[in-house]
Amino acid sequence: MIQMRLPSFSGLTAFYAAVRHGTLTGAARELNVSQPAISRRIAALEADLGCPLFDRTHKPVRLTEQGRELSIALRGGFDMIETATDRLRRAASGRTVSVSAPSGFVAYWLIPRLGDLQAAFPETTIRIISLEHDEPGRRGDIAIRFGAPDATQPDEAKILGEDVFPAASPLYLSRVRRPETVKELGGHTLLKTESSRRYWYDWDSWFEAVGVPRPAGTRTLDFSAYAMLVSAALAGQGICLCWPGLLDSFLATGALIRLTEVSASSGRGYFLALREGKAAPRTVQAVADWICDRATTPEPGRALTLASAI
Repeated sequence: MIQMRLPSFSGLTAFYAAVRHGTLTGAARELNVSQPAISRRIAALEADLGCPLFDRTHKPVRLTEQGRELSIALRGGFDMIETATDRLRRAASGRTVSVSAPSGFVAYWLIPRLGDLQAAFPETTIRIISLEHDEPGRRGDIAIRFGAPDATQPDEAKILGEDVFPAASPLYLSRVRRPETVKELGGHTLLKTESSRRYWYDWDSWFEAVGVPRPAGTRTLDFSAYAMLVSAALAGQGICLCWPGLLDSFLATGALIRLTEVSASSGRGYFLALREGKAAPRTVQAVADWICDRATTPEPGRALTLASAI
């Protein structure tokens, strides 16, 4: 094993404090020692390294080339230490709660509510992790997924169901005749994602679910992510399938307009679980309850909270 010989930590901290404050007095005040003690520590560090770190022929003293090199290295190292220790302290105190979820849920449900969430938990840092279907990665303290019910996960709570209908922007509708029935979707541009049929409704499965053959003359624009599809719909590029709960804000403001009363429903939806289950810290459980309370419940009239579902 190769042994590393590092200088005295007290010498490094004294030198770095002197660099940041620009004076030995400021460094001594920060480290709660005398100014001569700072001088001795820096002198010992210079002796250990075999080179001067300060050019003392100038007043005030200046860093030598070696001193600048060491200060840059220490800045990066101490920044990493500060970041890591802050993260560990927050995690140990339960003040950091991570939430992992698909990007569509993060972008269209969670982010618009982050202000309210932070107001409800002002002492808690919320960490958001975008984790797509089957994508490897560490689940958050609160893990949200889209899919079918999983019998192996009895503690999951269903927070949003799947009830899907066509929608388009006023810009798109200003250029075409507005379709008001499923059959009138013929001749229009339909927006889809390449992976949708594996996980949720695409246009073919949606038409099949509502019992109407796909109208002739439809055109398709295909995107790799639902967020891109929504952006295209808002820009007037075509008609999208709309998931209430995710896109409520666009429907409420009129940025997207529901085109028909027909919708397709399934047993799929967004499910929430705690990574540590019932052993999760109280703060994690409280944030999860907050999310459940504000999500659209899958059954009308049922107020679903984590306490009742897990």
